[in-house]
Amino acid sequence: MHEHFFQCPYCWETISMLIDVFQTTQRYIEDCEICCNPIQISVQTENQNILSFQADNIEQ
Repeated sequence: MHEHFFQCPYCWETISMLIDVFQTTQRYIEDCEICCNPIQISVQTENQNILSFQADNIEQ
């Protein structure tokens, strides 16, 4: 697991998330720990390193 810091696309607060670097492609929804809005998380890893990380708001 790797701790990754990013800004929430809703409240712009810096939050952290544990990323499983053994999964090469991940896409899921997780709520912001500050404002509780849903964030679409997309992660790609290779050799236990994060290649790309994207956190998008979900238009509701």
